[in-house]
Amino acid sequence: MSNNEKNKWVITSAWPYVNAIPHLGNMIGSVLSSDIFARFCRLKGDEVVFVSGSDSHGTPVAVAAKKQNISAQELALKNHTIIKDLFKKWQISYDNYTDTHNPTHIEFIRNFYRDVQKNGYIFEKELESLYCEHDKLFLPDRFVEGICPHCGAESARGDQCDKCQKLLTPIELKRAHCVICNNPPVVRKTKHWYLDLPKLQDQLDVFIKQNQLIPQNARQMCLNSISEGIPQRAITRDLEWGIPAPFKGAEEKTIYVWFEAVLGYVSAVKEWAEKIIKDPKKFDYFWKDPETKTVFFIGKDNIIFHLIIFPILLLSYNKDKSNRDKLILPYNVSSTEWLMFENEKFSKSRGIGIWIDEALEVAPLDYWRFTLVYNRPETSDTSFLWSEFENNIKTLNDNIGNFIHRTLTFIDKQFNGTVPHKLEFDEVDKKFIECINSISYEIGESIKTFKLRKALRDIVNFGKEGNVYLNNKAPWHLIKKDKEAAGHVFYVCVQAVYAFGILLSPFIPGTSEKIMSYLNVPTSKDLKWDSINENAVKEGLKIKKPEPLFQKLDVQEIQDKLQKLKEQKSKIGDKELVSYDDFKKLDIRVALIESVEIVPKADKLYKFSIALGTEKRTIVAGLAEHYKVDELKGKKIVILANLEPRKLRGILSEGMLLAAVAGDIVSVLTPDKNIPPGAKIE
Repeated sequence: MSNNEKNKWVITSAWPYVNAIPHLGNMIGSVLSSDIFARFCRLKGDEVVFVSGSDSHGTPVAVAAKKQNISAQELALKNHTIIKDLFKKWQISYDNYTDTHNPTHIEFIRNFYRDVQKNGYIFEKELESLYCEHDKLFLPDRFVEGICPHCGAESARGDQCDKCQKLLTPIELKRAHCVICNNPPVVRKTKHWYLDLPKLQDQLDVFIKQNQLIPQNARQMCLNSISEGIPQRAITRDLEWGIPAPFKGAEEKTIYVWFEAVLGYVSAVKEWAEKIIKDPKKFDYFWKDPETKTVFFIGKDNIIFHLIIFPILLLSYNKDKSNRDKLILPYNVSSTEWLMFENEKFSKSRGIGIWIDEALEVAPLDYWRFTLVYNRPETSDTSFLWSEFENNIKTLNDNIGNFIHRTLTFIDKQFNGTVPHKLEFDEVDKKFIECINSISYEIGESIKTFKLRKALRDIVNFGKEGNVYLNNKAPWHLIKKDKEAAGHVFYVCVQAVYAFGILLSPFIPGTSEKIMSYLNVPTSKDLKWDSINENAVKEGLKIKKPEPLFQKLDVQEIQDKLQKLKEQKSKIGDKELVSYDDFKKLDIRVALIESVEIVPKADKLYKFSIALGTEKRTIVAGLAEHYKVDELKGKKIVILANLEPRKLRGILSEGMLLAAVAGDIVSVLTPDKNIPPGAKIE
C-alpha cells in the first residue's frame, strides 16, 4: 500500500506576535504541527511551499513597546530576529519565514484593499470610540481591557474574548480601562473605514457548508456566527504603527492587524517567489491554481479569523477577477485546543510555563518535539506535566531507541557491520513483514487527516511490535547454533530500522538523520515516504558503529536547571531585576543645588555644590546641553548619595544626580512638594 497521490500545497502556521517569545503551547498549536505536515508532504513527493512570519504590527506590539519605552519598529525587528533564529534551532523547515513589516507585504496589502474598495465592499463612517485622556490616544483592540458583555469574563480584550471567543469592539466592554495607565477612557468620535461583511455572508455560508474537511467544532462555530449575522467590521485603526490605509482621507489611519496579517499567507508566497527563488510566476502557480491545497495550522482562538475573516477577504478581492486571477479559498484549517502547563495557563509574569528558548537550554530538541506531539491537544485541552515528559521520553527510548540499538549493535558485533542475507520467511516473520510493508500507509493516513498525535503513537506501537518480534526470535540464543538464521532475523529488523528513519523524519528529524547515517543512507531529497518495504536495506550493506539514540533523563535535574535559568533571566527588557534587599542598599536623597559652575574644556559637564541637610558635597553631571546655569541654581534635585566617588575631569564627584531620559529629552528629577534637603527617598 502507498500514499502516492501527488498534491500541491501552501502550508502555513499562525503568525506569532513579536511582543514576546513563543512558549511550548504556541509551538505545538501551530508551528510544530505545520512543520510535521510540510515534512511529510515533501517526503511523499508533493510540491510544497511552507510559509509564516512574525506579526510585527498591531496593538500587542505597540503596547509592549510603550511599556518598554522603545519604538514599536525597534521591538518588532529585534524580536523577529530572535524568533526566526529560534525556529531554525527547533528545525522548523520554512521556505519563507518573514514578517509583516516588509515591502512586499505592505505593497500587497495596500493594493489588495484598493481592489476590495473598487469592488464595493469598503465604506467609511463616523463612530464613537474609547479615548484615553491620560495617554492622549484612541484605544483600539488590546489597548483596552474590560468585562466581556457576552460571558462576563474579566480581562476581555477590545478585539476578542478569550473565554467565549466572541469578536468584540472596545466600546462594547464593560468597565473598560486603558492597559497602559489603567485609567478609564472616555468616549469620543472618530472616523473609520469598514468592510461590509454582511454582503458576503451568503457566499461564506456556502463555502463553509461545502468544505467537508473543516473540523466539526470549527464548522459549527462558524455556522453559528453566520446565523447570528456577521457584523460590519472596521478595518482601520487610530495607530501610528502599522500599514498605512490606502483610502482617500485615511492618511492618519493604519490597517487593523487582523485584516492584514492573515493576508501574509499570500504575500509570504509572493515574497518567496520573487525574492528567494527568483521565479515570480510561482506565486500564481501556487495561489491562483484551484488544484492547490492551502492548509492553516492554528490554535482554537484563531478559528473565526481564519474561517470567516480570511475567506471573506479573498471573496471580496475575487469579485471582479477572472477565474485564472482568483486567489484560492482555504482547503482546510487544522486547529488545536489549549496546551496548559501543570494544569495552569502559561503566564510569563507569574513564571508559569516553558518558553521555546528555555526549552532548548535544558533538554535536547527532539525530546521536546516528541513529547509535544505525543500529547498534542487535538480534541481537548491537555497539560504539559513533568511526570509525563519523563514517561514519554522513556517510552521513546524503550520502544524505539532500544530496538534500533539492539539491532544495529548485533549486526556490528556479530556480522562485522554488514547486513546479513535473508532466508525464507516463516509465519512469525510474515506477520512482522506485513507490519513493515503497511506502516507508511497507516501512519500517512493519520497525518493526511491531521491526526498527528495518533500517527506518532502508532509509530511507537510499531516499535513495540519490533521488540516483540525480536524477543520471540531470540537471535542471541539462535546464533549459538545457527548464525545464518540469526542473521536472517536482523535482516528483517534492519528493514524496521530503516522504516523508523523515514517515519520519524517529520516528527524528530535530528533522530531520523542519525538513524539514516548509521545505515549509510544519505538524508537527501531522494528519500521517499513510500520507500519503506521488506527489502529497503540490501544484503551486504555496510553500517556504521551505532551509538544510543537517546539518553536517560533526570527530570528533577532539568527542572532545577530551568528554575536557575528563569532566575537568571528575570529581567525587565534588558535590565536585570534587583531584589528588595538590594534596593534598600541605595541611599537616594533630596539635595539642594547651591551653586553651578561650568567645567573647563568639558562642554557637557557642570560642577554642582549641593547641600544634603548639614552635609555639603560636590557632584559632576552632564547637563550643560540641556539646562542653563540659572535654571539649576537653587533647584531641589534627587541624587544617589552612596555611590562610590569617582573623578570626572579631575573633579571628585560624590554622588549621582538622577534624571529621566527619553531620546534627546533630559529632565532632572525634582520633588513636587517642599521637602528639606537630605530627606531620604524610600
